[in-house]
Amino acid sequence: MKNKNGIANIYLVLVFVVLYAPIFYLMYYSFNSGGTMHKFEGFTLDYYREVLRDTRLIIIVINTLVIALLSSSIATVIAVIGALAIHRSRRRRSKNALLSLNNVLIVSPDVIIGASFLILFTIAGIQLGFTSVLLSHVAFSIPIAVLMILPHLQEMSPTLTDAARDLGASRMSVLTKVILPIIKPGIFSGFFMALTYSLDDFAVTFFVTGNGYSTLPVEIYSRARQGVSLSINALSTLIFLFTILLVIGYYFLNQRKNKPSAIIAEPIAEAGVPR
Repeated sequence: MKNKNGIANIYLVLVFVVLYAPIFYLMYYSFNSGGTMHKFEGFTLDYYREVLRDTRLIIIVINTLVIALLSSSIATVIAVIGALAIHRSRRRRSKNALLSLNNVLIVSPDVIIGASFLILFTIAGIQLGFTSVLLSHVAFSIPIAVLMILPHLQEMSPTLTDAARDLGASRMSVLTKVILPIIKPGIFSGFFMALTYSLDDFAVTFFVTGNGYSTLPVEIYSRARQGVSLSINALSTLIFLFTILLVIGYYFLNQRKNKPSAIIAEPIAEAGVPR
């Protein structure tokens, strides 16, 4: 048994090495004063200063953050409504059909999704730019958020909402004071997952960006095509560190999903109190 656990641990370590070695290699040479990724000649922060002095790049970073925050917020609100609709569907066939439709954008290749959005926006007369990128990010973020919220709804006992109604709570009170507080960890998890996907997306965004508007992944791709520059390493390092912070935030939110029954009982009683 110990041998099997040891082999499993070694295999796990090898997997992590293969996944993270290229990233740390890129990060290591972002501090190289030699200007190449062949020999480390000395430590420097010049490439990070170059990134911070690049006005166009800062505007693109702001565009990326605005798109990510807006699309994640809108997608999370829609995902809550969609998750509630799927959860309350009593027919198994209807529920399975809704889940299948929700998962289409997740399992479909990004290239197909991007090309489809490009054709749709062209036919609809929507100019490629901020609006097209925002709509695309909202569309592929919704299924991700739904999948994060649904398990929390399924774990919720139906007796909680029944108890709130017995105490005289209205439907809106049950939703805002019982259901939403219980599934709050799932809502935040869905928001952070959608935010991460939006920040990292390249394939779909590449199809729907217009002239004069770009996001960070598309900009990095464009600069990498022009030649290897260690400023790209510095920029990629900053993005990686920001993504790590998002993952850590998601982890701590996920740890709070199991709440004590006393905490759950309080909003039930509060929902039934007439105002």
